[in-house]
Amino acid sequence: MTSTPQEVQMHTIDRTAEYEDFMTRLREYHAKRGTTLDPEPKVGMIHLDLFKVFNHIIACGGYDKVSEEKLAWRRMAAELGLFSNNEASTAFSLKEKFYKNLAAFEISTIHGKEPPPKEILEDVTAKGANLLTRTLDNFRIKRESNVNPTDSAASGDDGTPTRDQPVPPETTTVSSARASRGLREAPPQRVIFQPDTGPSRQTRNASSQHTTQNTASPAANHNHNQTTSQHTAMQPMHHGATPSRGPSIVHHPPNGENTSPMVLSYQPKHIKPLQLRPVATPSNAPTEFQRPRLPHRQAAADASSRQPMLPGTGFDGPNIYTRCLNALRSGLPAEQAFALNHLVKISFERGDKFRFDAFPGLAESLVEKALEIGNLYYHVHWTMSWVEGDCPGDIGCLDGNNGTPDILERIQDLVEKDVPDVLQPADHADKLVLISEAMLTIRNMVTLAENAHNMCSFCPLLDLICIVMHLPNKDSLVEIKHMALDIAEQLTPFMVLGADDPLYKTLLGQLVSDDRGTILTALRALGRISVNLEATNKLPNVTPEALVRITNWLLLNDDELIDACLDFLYQYTAVVANVETLVRATVPENLVSHLMRLLAHGARKVQRDFILQPEQKLASRNEIAPIPDDLLQEMVQLEEPERVHRWIKSFFEEDDESFVTQLAAWQAYQSAFVGPLKAIGKSMITPADFIRNSTSVYKNSNAQVLREPGEAQQKFIIHGIRPRPRPLSLGGSEYGRCLWATNPEKKNEKCGQFFLTAKQMWEHILASHLGEKRNEQGHFVNAERETRCTWGECNRHERPTKMRLLDFGRHINTHIMPMLSSTGARAKRPGKSWVIPARTLSVTYEETMTTRDERNPNAPPQAAGIPLSAVLVLRNLARNVVKTEVEEELVKMQQQQKGNAERGGWNERLFRPTQARLFEILAENKALSPYIASLLDLIRVEAEIDSDDD
Repeated sequence: MTSTPQEVQMHTIDRTAEYEDFMTRLREYHAKRGTTLDPEPKVGMIHLDLFKVFNHIIACGGYDKVSEEKLAWRRMAAELGLFSNNEASTAFSLKEKFYKNLAAFEISTIHGKEPPPKEILEDVTAKGANLLTRTLDNFRIKRESNVNPTDSAASGDDGTPTRDQPVPPETTTVSSARASRGLREAPPQRVIFQPDTGPSRQTRNASSQHTTQNTASPAANHNHNQTTSQHTAMQPMHHGATPSRGPSIVHHPPNGENTSPMVLSYQPKHIKPLQLRPVATPSNAPTEFQRPRLPHRQAAADASSRQPMLPGTGFDGPNIYTRCLNALRSGLPAEQAFALNHLVKISFERGDKFRFDAFPGLAESLVEKALEIGNLYYHVHWTMSWVEGDCPGDIGCLDGNNGTPDILERIQDLVEKDVPDVLQPADHADKLVLISEAMLTIRNMVTLAENAHNMCSFCPLLDLICIVMHLPNKDSLVEIKHMALDIAEQLTPFMVLGADDPLYKTLLGQLVSDDRGTILTALRALGRISVNLEATNKLPNVTPEALVRITNWLLLNDDELIDACLDFLYQYTAVVANVETLVRATVPENLVSHLMRLLAHGARKVQRDFILQPEQKLASRNEIAPIPDDLLQEMVQLEEPERVHRWIKSFFEEDDESFVTQLAAWQAYQSAFVGPLKAIGKSMITPADFIRNSTSVYKNSNAQVLREPGEAQQKFIIHGIRPRPRPLSLGGSEYGRCLWATNPEKKNEKCGQFFLTAKQMWEHILASHLGEKRNEQGHFVNAERETRCTWGECNRHERPTKMRLLDFGRHINTHIMPMLSSTGARAKRPGKSWVIPARTLSVTYEETMTTRDERNPNAPPQAAGIPLSAVLVLRNLARNVVKTEVEEELVKMQQQQKGNAERGGWNERLFRPTQARLFEILAENKALSPYIASLLDLIRVEAEIDSDDD
């Protein structure tokens, strides 16, 4: 028995942005290739995440490498979280879905090769590998060649294991080892026997074949083994024996000249000479077939005089299913060991085809074998009776038709044997192994819904569960008890269990156990009673101690146990009488507090930006900023074409959608440098060289000729650049522009000079715009005078205001400091200055576990998991607590203590402190909001009823 790894989560589709992008590219690829894509193929009942599957298979080497490795597809299915009872079928289904949807995409995108045509890829089965080397020629040759009949159709099908059949390592090969342990492998290809029609007298060489010892080479022995495998397939084989693989007695090689006589004469010692009798055929005995037929009576007389058929000849025997059933009924330990060993494997791998209704008597035999466990630990021998009143007064006789209603009382009256738990006799351990395999076979088979529905009314099985669960608390019985609980979990969805039912009492008794697995399975079995029926699961007679334990388990950091507890509470609180018991047995305020905490279980805060105003780009202009004096002095010292390159970097930035006219760029460059260069005796660069060098600064800039629609004259432009609003220094720092209005009456006329530091800008404003001068000590006089600020759009001192120069200078700094840093050179601005970013509104919301509806995959995700179960339990409490007697008692008590000053019952007490959190979840959790709204509606309705009563 295998168990699902806890560290691997069940496979689900993660609809992230990467997933959607991958699926878009995959759809486009299949549309271009002309094949059909299944975007969410199913393996069993699970939809595949093709993005997740593709990445995992590629990380493991790709389709060819995984297919060449034995049992690799089974491992891939387990690592991807594809768990099922049939590993072989799941592995092959995963391989087939990858082959149809992703194999060609892998070859094209990962390996960069042309995939094979769809006629030899998507249109054929997924058997085999070597897709990277598959062509039309070699694939046709491969299909026309003989296929090994022992190959398994499913990837990694191991077959049924056998006990204690070691194979000598020196003679074991891969193919023979696999064939030796296969249960359902195809038999070797049979060859029609052709007798030797030559003379009956043997030659010397032929007679010497029986006496010469074996000194053949390994290659010759290999040829003999092949001949023997064909001959052995014709011989009847006794059940349970290993088929002989020795060479045949007579072998005629096609070329006798190259074969040693010793090879031909080889005969193993353990095989007796096989006497072959020629068979008459029309070719070798034509006269035999020309004789007239005997009369009917004479033929019957001859048939009656024939010798009977020897045992083990003429009939290959029943199939493995019938063989195991008969061996189990035989009562022989060796036969039962053979049967149960194979039944465990069959029920695990072929549970979908192995049904109780197809094999009458199988359920009775398995239960009868499992009932033998009673005799191992108690002085009782459990038997099944199918006749009414057959065994009255016998404590070990179970009613097979109607069940045993007093089975629990009988178990309490049993006398326990003194059986050690650590050291056990060999016969006791062997019996326990067979009983465990019988229980495991039943457990595997009832996982199929049809078998569970068939066995839910099989009374001996229900009695067996009660017997097993009341066995002594021993370590050797833990596994068997867990199997019994697993069986009960599969049966209860098809059963209606009353308060007096022995199975219901047995399951309730497991809630006081200290074993986590026992508690978990018992909770699931109780919560799923009659879930597939129209009857209501009322869950009566749950003890207060069990309710307290369940509420305390909600505090544990165990998601699986919490989920089982919430499922149980959801079924339990759906009944009004149960809610009253819950309120009296526990502290309901604490329960509601725990459930409110679980509403945010696994939640994550997600921030989403809503665009209020889209991004805008300022139009390009031909106005080029004037060059600052300090930058001009630095650039004059440079040589051409370095000066052109530095000037382009300082006054232009890259923009693939903008341009500047060549004339405007040349005029700006000429006006900046013609005077200074002439003063120091340097010549200007020619216009042609200027254009050629200016287009080599930025990667995507180039000289073009533009003819705009509606204009007859064409423009010569430099495409891919746009003027900077503020130039850059040679060190990459950005200059600040003086926005002081030169004419106070016309604020749109700005100074426009550029400065690199805040100090330079501040001194420029004081000297040039305010007319302040330094004194003899080199300081500005802090005198009071009327001042007026004309910087940009400032309205602080729009009219002349009397103030000291120091105070007015502080005001000026409020304009300068945001533009220039106080430390000197300002770092270059990140991003693009001509792009106005979009205005967005960031909204934070809460996201918990969700799932998609398989019936409507296009619907939005729905709430799932622990948060959904918690809100459903809260809703049941709010709906049903007002209908209980404890509600009336609380209302009367409130009226007696405070009169009519305060109204409200249990809903007021339980949910009033949590309303703020409920409204928060309503606003932030989109998946849970419908359920929270219905819960708030129940609470609000109760509040309105109270106000109407006033």
